[in-house]
Amino acid sequence: MANLLRDCGYKVYVSKDDVNEAVEQIHKINNYSLVKKWIVDNKITRLGFSYRLDPKEGSDYFMSLYMHLKGDNMFEGQGGQLTQIFFAGLPDTCDIVRGKTDGDVLVFPGNESPIESLTMLKVPEYLLPQALNQKNPYDDMRWNFAKKLIESEMFKLELPQDHYGYNNCGTDSDTYIERLNYARSKHALPIIRTHSGPYNPNRLEALKEYRSWCRELAQSQLLDVLSIGSSQLTQSNFGEDWEGKPNGGGVPVNSEAEYRTIKEEARPMLVRTYSGTKDVPGLAKIHERSLNISWHALSFWWFDELDGRGHNSLLDNLKEHFEAVRWIVTTGKPVEPNVPHHFAFRGADDITYIISGYLAAKACKKIGVKHLILQNMLNTPKYTTGVQDLAKGRTLLKLVRELEDETFHVSLQSRAGLDYFAPDLEESKVQLAAVTCLMDDLEPENDNSPEIIHVVNYSEAVRLATPPIIKDSIKITLCSLHEYRMARALGKIPNMKYDNEVKEREDALYTEAKDSILMMEKAVPNLYTPEGFYKVFVEGFLPVPYLMDQQRKFPKATMWHTAIKNGGIRVVDDDGKVIYTTDRYRKIISQMQ
Repeated sequence: MANLLRDCGYKVYVSKDDVNEAVEQIHKINNYSLVKKWIVDNKITRLGFSYRLDPKEGSDYFMSLYMHLKGDNMFEGQGGQLTQIFFAGLPDTCDIVRGKTDGDVLVFPGNESPIESLTMLKVPEYLLPQALNQKNPYDDMRWNFAKKLIESEMFKLELPQDHYGYNNCGTDSDTYIERLNYARSKHALPIIRTHSGPYNPNRLEALKEYRSWCRELAQSQLLDVLSIGSSQLTQSNFGEDWEGKPNGGGVPVNSEAEYRTIKEEARPMLVRTYSGTKDVPGLAKIHERSLNISWHALSFWWFDELDGRGHNSLLDNLKEHFEAVRWIVTTGKPVEPNVPHHFAFRGADDITYIISGYLAAKACKKIGVKHLILQNMLNTPKYTTGVQDLAKGRTLLKLVRELEDETFHVSLQSRAGLDYFAPDLEESKVQLAAVTCLMDDLEPENDNSPEIIHVVNYSEAVRLATPPIIKDSIKITLCSLHEYRMARALGKIPNMKYDNEVKEREDALYTEAKDSILMMEKAVPNLYTPEGFYKVFVEGFLPVPYLMDQQRKFPKATMWHTAIKNGGIRVVDDDGKVIYTTDRYRKIISQMQ
């Protein structure tokens, strides 16, 4: 929002830690004075407050500040300088704030587009960035196509694909590679994966319910890869005593025997799950012997001290991941680097999204991985335009495919973004169909692409997906894919392979990413090692401006600013002007010791 407002010509200040910390304890002596001084000295007229965690805490913090400001006659109607105060937070927090202020405070629950946000702040239309006002014909086309498809309900007639006809299907010897080859021979790709799991505070009841889900999904024959939505404790404290520890939802698996039971109930589906947050190599071995895991998903930089998911230090986490990959190579199983979107979640730019995915892929190849699952999360952030998503995805795919040879193969796995879906279930069905069209346009003349679709269930913004919702989500995805391909063949929709705007964006992204990778490879000794990956993060090659680095361990990684530019995300200077990655890398390299 700060960068959007700067683009409109406003001067914007973002408070530093001392002001933020004062707000948290506004009742303490001198704290309100510090906040007031910041407001007065910077001549701030509109004050925004954002809090994304617990609704009670968020509303308490905000209301304490609000009442102090009101009691000090800081608002315009009282003769003060503040013309407006507004709050951004979770929908529940916004409801509390709205209720406590009788609707006098403008609230942002999080489903606003950039243009809607600026309009809510009463930015005059003539100041709005022109790019935000422009309609996107490609996105409109996909939306209209998807809306008609959902309204017709033809997806309900979608039949399962022929994926179960090979000899080893559902046996202890079954593999993703064998299923992939069979589906390809039948011209029946993509492989379908979805991530799910019930929530129940009673651990044993949750496992029992999940086993029934496995049986129902297996009987449908719609799903190839059951992705266990494991709980935080499963990932962080597997095999330990969980007494008194909060679990936070997810499938609470805590033994190899429980994993084996899930595998049995899931036959003939393949099964996968996420890696752990400690002893990553050890958990990979457990997943292999108890699940015959379809492929291993590893997060490299993530699920540690950076995001609070685990207690590993960043360097120790990287060392464990490289050790795990070396062991996985001995099994012949594919590896999925669960990487680029985690950078995007923390505010990284599109080039960093691409480069981080490439680095992880090349490291896997160097260690000896034969088959890579390349995950490409679309709509991340959700305001990314379709043409930018195509250019970004194609650039990542092109760079990683350049690594392919007779010993290294890549399967593209595409999916919708985590925060993409609307809380309106009918609208979210249309969104699911529209993003499926986007997936197909990554390589529109290749019926085998994407080889895997990770179906994000349409209810994600509202509630956990049950088997009926999962099955409908898969049917929507498959029906959209088939109908979209038919419409393209009949000339009813454009072939995006030949779209000039996408091609220009792709060429620019590819050149910038390729040049930047070469600079990094030259400047960082032993880049494709744990120490190399640690170095590029701490030096700020991979910017994460939204990372909650409370202890300031990684100041160079969080010092850069990013903003929405031309439908994508770019690193920008204090005036909102784009900083090209090669220029930024030159500056970093010149300052490296």
